Parts: sequence; structure tokens; C-alpha cells
Amino acid sequence: MSVINKIRERSGLAVGVIAVSLILFIVGGDLLGGRSLLFGGNQQEVGEIAGQSIDYQEFNAKVDELRAQFEQQTGRAPAEQDLVQLREQAWNQLLFEIAYQKEFDKLGLKVSPEELVDMVQGNNISPAVRQAFTNPQTGVFDKSTIINYLKGLKNLPPQQQAAWASFEKNLESDRLREKYEGLMRLSTYVTTAEAQKEYQAQNAKADIKFLFVPYYTINDTTVKVTDSQLQDYLNKHKDEYPGANTRSLQYVTFSIAPSKEDSATLYNQIKSLARGLGAAQNDSTFALQNSDVRTPLYMTAGEMPEQLRAAIPTFSPGGIYGPFREGNTYFIYKYGGTKRDTSFTARASHILIRPTAQTDSAKAEARRRAESILKQIQGGAAFEAMAQTNSADGSAQNGGDLGYFKNNGQMVKPFETAVFGATSAGLLPRVVETDFGYHIIKVTEPKTNLLYRVAAIGKTIIPSQTTRDEALRKADQFASEVRTKEEFDAKVKEDKSIVVATADRVPENATNINALADARSVVRWAFDDKTDLNSVSEPFEIGDQYVIAVLTNKTDEDDVKVDDYRAELTAKVRNELKGEQIISKLGSASGTLEAIAQKYGAGALVESVEDVSLATGFLRSAGVDPVALGKAFGLKPGKRSKPFAGDGGVLVVETTKLTPAPAIADYSLYKTQLQQNSMSRTGFYINEAIKEAAKVEDRRAKFY
Repeated sequence: MSVINKIRERSGLAVGVIAVSLILFIVGGDLLGGRSLLFGGNQQEVGEIAGQSIDYQEFNAKVDELRAQFEQQTGRAPAEQDLVQLREQAWNQLLFEIAYQKEFDKLGLKVSPEELVDMVQGNNISPAVRQAFTNPQTGVFDKSTIINYLKGLKNLPPQQQAAWASFEKNLESDRLREKYEGLMRLSTYVTTAEAQKEYQAQNAKADIKFLFVPYYTINDTTVKVTDSQLQDYLNKHKDEYPGANTRSLQYVTFSIAPSKEDSATLYNQIKSLARGLGAAQNDSTFALQNSDVRTPLYMTAGEMPEQLRAAIPTFSPGGIYGPFREGNTYFIYKYGGTKRDTSFTARASHILIRPTAQTDSAKAEARRRAESILKQIQGGAAFEAMAQTNSADGSAQNGGDLGYFKNNGQMVKPFETAVFGATSAGLLPRVVETDFGYHIIKVTEPKTNLLYRVAAIGKTIIPSQTTRDEALRKADQFASEVRTKEEFDAKVKEDKSIVVATADRVPENATNINALADARSVVRWAFDDKTDLNSVSEPFEIGDQYVIAVLTNKTDEDDVKVDDYRAELTAKVRNELKGEQIISKLGSASGTLEAIAQKYGAGALVESVEDVSLATGFLRSAGVDPVALGKAFGLKPGKRSKPFAGDGGVLVVETTKLTPAPAIADYSLYKTQLQQNSMSRTGFYINEAIKEAAKVEDRRAKFY
């Protein structure tokens, strides 16, 4: 039994959040490893932070500690992706303990024993502690519960005491970071002049007429770009093209996917299991013993796979349903009746409108906008379309769909109350306010607590040894016939069934290559000092396929070459040359814009936009072009610019109308907006500054 389960037994409350904190706590979520140096310095150094060498044994010991916690809490050994996360946690903890701690010490920042007590059982209890010791049934936090738990802590097994000590240490680290970032945020200042500039950018409007000749109207093949031109451009724009240690690859794959014969064999097996499941007296045990996939014994209709949910009207006790195929897994189900759950499940969609600032006026504007959208939907507008174009939530791309959820605190209280208070599906008649903003809610499936008992067996189709042997034979044959990039290309050209994939600028610490998951073996081969350019690898078994790669390029962080960014540089230089051609052909650009476009010929467009601002200007075919917007707002009404090169083509801009922003006396709203935007980035800037000051060198990729 896991540590947290034992703590639950002792305290009588769900304290699973402690487990999450212990396993997944990352002191700095956006702290990432720094530069990666190949084969430099001590061969046993995993890295260096603020001049302190991180030895492999030291780092591995920290990883092993996290691994042990993971196994205690999950009851299983970590998979490769889990290990990647555990190593990242270990590295982030070291960054915090070394680099951050130096900054804390300079400022004298500490968390006193009295403060820690106050966070755990005093008047200012940490949100993490509150969440850990909140009764999951009532949603109520009782401070006496944590006090009673702590009184009995000495009587708990040593590993549970260690778990609590680790949790408290994380609380202390988190508070230190909050203090430090709080100090930095308080140093954020926005001047009135900056607020005035932002106000003007948002509220000054212009009507613009422009001629636009896109670069793409000139065929790329007609514009020759030389290496010297690329080098000149790179020299002028070095800051835009930083160096990095990367490798570029091309690779082919040979699938180990199950054959038709493998699928037919499993289908016959699942039908045999269906007979056994139907006859089994203890069907749940029979299903558990024979299934490759764990599924809950009781499910709501919403939790069921679509094919099983469609079969609900035909359910009869003891009936067998399926086989249903989901991906590479066949499922069969035995229905065993229903019961009522203590909690309810529902499904809903929403449109979230967030206030631009936490001010009364901003909130009022957000509410007005939300109510306007609600009226449009009530008038016949499609909810899904309105969600996609208006919602500030990530669910917008799914038309606002939030899927199924329970009334156990998964959603914030006002939202949950509104959804589970509905007695039928449909659009709720009022906007719902939460801490996140204002929600327009559509209940797509009303609440239910009806659970269906379905014992399930899922069997995954796996390739037979014959299938695996055949895939390996093909991969070996390919690899034996190619040793260079030229031979690789020739072989691919000869066999049209082989598809070549390209992976550019793969970093040394990458775990995936495009869609190839857990591809560290290929990455390590590419970065091996013995792997030369244009050399071809032996077959690597990656997931359900064999991979053969050829190394096509190497980049060095200290020596940026044209080849490192050839495609990007070529596009930039080619557009510059196209721009010169277009401007030359436009000449003096006299007459009306329509006349100029007609004289220029095919590809020239004349368009108009109204009421655009510097902050949100969109110039139709020309898109968002800051240079064009700047020129337009710099012209007097009725004046026209000379032809100039923009982001997507050459433009001639004519300002037809300028509407200055109305004068206001108070710019505090815009000052607040700018200050909040700046403060929201404080954590990221702190991380970057501390890493830079600490001269972090991350060499983990040499070892893992």
C-alpha cells in the first residue's frame, strides 16, 4: 500500500495532493537546462550551476530518490517518459538549491520556523495544505484535522514521516520563491507616458487604402540567391539566428504493425473469451485476469466508449456486447445491471469571456460582451462557432466542449452549481460569473448518477514474432545496402514504397524526433563523436517500427553557419530581392492606386481597411504588418507613401482618414494593463536572468 494511502488511513481524509506535490513538485516549472556541451570537462560531470560541478553520482542519487517516491505513490516502476520527467525534476531542484539560493542569501530571504508553522497549522495556511486536508465529500477544510494528523506523525512508519518532511521542504521552497518573485513584481513600474502611448495605440483609428504586391507573385525559381548574399544577411542579423548544438536527420521506417493475420488471430481469441466471460460466475475477476487494459467496473453513460454507449438501449443483464475495436484493441463487455452513485456526472460546453483587467469597469465590459454573445446564441447563432471565435478558454478549439465531469470540485463552484442545477440539456439563460470571468454555458448532457456495471476485457493486437522478423529483415537488408547519404538517396529513389522523413535541428536532449517517441537512441547516435556527416545508422527499434537514419547536418552554438539556417535565410534574402524588383517595376508610383496596380499587372491588389489601430491593425491580404501600420499613422490624411518592402510584399500606403484617440484624464486602466502584462512575465524573466548569471551548463544528454 502506498505511503499516501496509509496517511489516508491514519487521517481519515484524502491527502493525495501531498503525493502529487512530492512526486511532481518542480520548484521552477519553466526552468529548463542550459547549454549542452559535448565531451567537455570532467567526463563524470552532469553539468555545472553557478560554478558548482554536478557529479553524475550526486545527480543520479537525487533521481533515485524521486524514483523511489514515484514507485511508493504509484505502485509501479517508472516508464521511460516518467524517468525523463524525474530527471527534469531533479535538475530543477538543483537549479533552485544552488542558483536561486544564492539570490535568496544575498537578500537575506528566509522562511522562519514560526512562518512554516503558520503555513501548516496557523492563521495563514498554505493552499497546498488546505487542498491536501480538505474533506473530499464535504469540500470543507478543518484545521483540527491537520493538527491531529501532526500529533500522530511520530507514530507513523519512517517512510511516511519522510514523505511529510519532504512535503514541508517543498512548502518552504515554494514560499521562498513566492517572496523573491513578489519582490521583483513590486519593482515593476509603468510610467504615465507609457500608458498614454498604449492608450493611443489602442484607440487612435485610421482608414487606409493601399496597393499590395505579394512576394509570392514572383516565382521563386526566377530569383537566384547566392551563398555570399546569405552570409551578408546572416552577418547583419546575427541576433536573430542564435547558435545551438543540433543535428539534422533524414530517416526511413519499417513498421512492425500487426498484420491482417495477427488481427484475425486476436479476433478469434476475443470471441473465445466472450464465451468465457458470459459463463463466468465472477465476471469481474475473469475480466481482470484476461484483459490487457484496465477499465472501471462501473461507468456512467458519458464515460463509456461511443460504441458501447450506443448499445445501451439493447442492454440486458448478463448480455455480452462487442467485440468493439478501438485503435489496436478489441473490447468485449458483460452488462450486469445499474446502481446509483453518490455523485453526479454531466457534460457541458462554455464560452469564457475574461475581463482585460481586475477593475470594475473592465469586469462590467466583459459582462456586457458575454451577455451580448448569449443573446446572439438565443437568437440563432451557433454556440460552437461563437465559442471558437470568442472564448478565452482552451476548449474554444472544440467548440467550447468540456467533456464529462463530476460535481466533486472539478469545476469552480459557481460553474458547477449552474451546470448541476440544470434539469435538462440546453443553453442556460444567464451568464455565470466565476473567478475566471463570465461564462455562457450550454448543458449538452444533463446530470445523472446512474452507473452501469460492465465487466470489460480488452485485448490489444500485437505483432507476432513472424511479423517482427519480417520487419527486421527488411530493415537489415536496407541498412546493409546503404552506407552513405548518396546510397541512402539512391535506395529510396529505387523503392517507391519507402517514405523519407526529415527532422531539422534536433537538440541534444531531445527524447522525440518528430512523431517518433522515446527516440533517445537515435539522438545519441547522431551526437556521438564517431558519427560523421552523411553516415547511415544501423536499424533502431523505436516503438512499433525500425528506424534507419542518415546524419545530414551538424550545428555548433559557437559557430553559426549559413547551412544552419539556409532555408530561413534563403526565404528572407529572396524576398528582399523580390522587393527590389517590385519597387523598381512600380517606379515613381504616380496616379491613383488603381492605375498603378493596372500598370503593374498581375498580382497587384488595391484594398481598403477602416478603423484600424496600431495595436490591432490587420491589413487584409497584407496581414499584420507593423511597418505598414507605422507609415500609415505617420502620414497626414490624403498623403501617400513611396513603395516600400513589408513583411509579405511591397506596399504603397495612402491614409484616407485619421481619428485621434479622444482625450481622457485618467490613464490608470492602461497603466494597469501594461503593469499586469509585465508582471505576468516576471517569473520567466527571473528564470532566464538567474540561469544566465549562474552560467548553467547542462550535460545530461551525455548520460541519458
